[in-house]
Amino acid sequence: MYKIIGGDGNEYGPVSDAQLRQWMAEGRAGRQTQVQREGESDWKSLGEFPEFAGELARQEQAQKAGRAVPPPFSIGQSAAPAAGREGALRAVSGPATGLKVTGIICLICSVLSVVVNALIFGGVNLHLQPLPNAELQKLLDEVGTVFGIVQSIIGVVVSIVIWMGAVRMQALQQYQFAFAACLLAMLPCVSPCCLLGLPFGIWALVVLNRPEVKSQFN
Repeated sequence: MYKIIGGDGNEYGPVSDAQLRQWMAEGRAGRQTQVQREGESDWKSLGEFPEFAGELARQEQAQKAGRAVPPPFSIGQSAAPAAGREGALRAVSGPATGLKVTGIICLICSVLSVVVNALIFGGVNLHLQPLPNAELQKLLDEVGTVFGIVQSIIGVVVSIVIWMGAVRMQALQQYQFAFAACLLAMLPCVSPCCLLGLPFGIWALVVLNRPEVKSQFN
């Protein structure tokens, strides 16, 4: 049994090899059509399946002979075959760039927060209006800065993960890592720059879930 990615980006199937051969004979599935064999996780072009080499050869001979052939993988009103790696690279470029910018801004903010909290913890008075009770102010500073430093360090780590995930997404590598980075960017209590991370993370997840994009990840 096999699944097919149509030109509209939707999955079709599972279908039997007989049905797939029929589509090939009708010119509705071509060499570049993305196919997934049942039980496997990778998507491959139809030309990579040796069991269909004969049908593809006959299809190409028919095309050279000038016979009328329907558009590749045209089921009903479906269009041309799904774009390959170049199309996937173009699709991920925008959201991946947005996530990289988010990661960099988050990293800068987190590092600055670590520095400010460390200065306050060290006794530097950065308060515009300190409390009248000096002892209470000192206690609040100690507790608040420790919490702030820990939170900022977590922010540094998260920012680096978001940036690395965006880099891998842009290169179509490590799908799970890129997916996890998108989720981190969207979490308001984890990402230090969720106002940027939320829209870019949603955009990236939508693109990553497209079968024609997911199939191109290494």
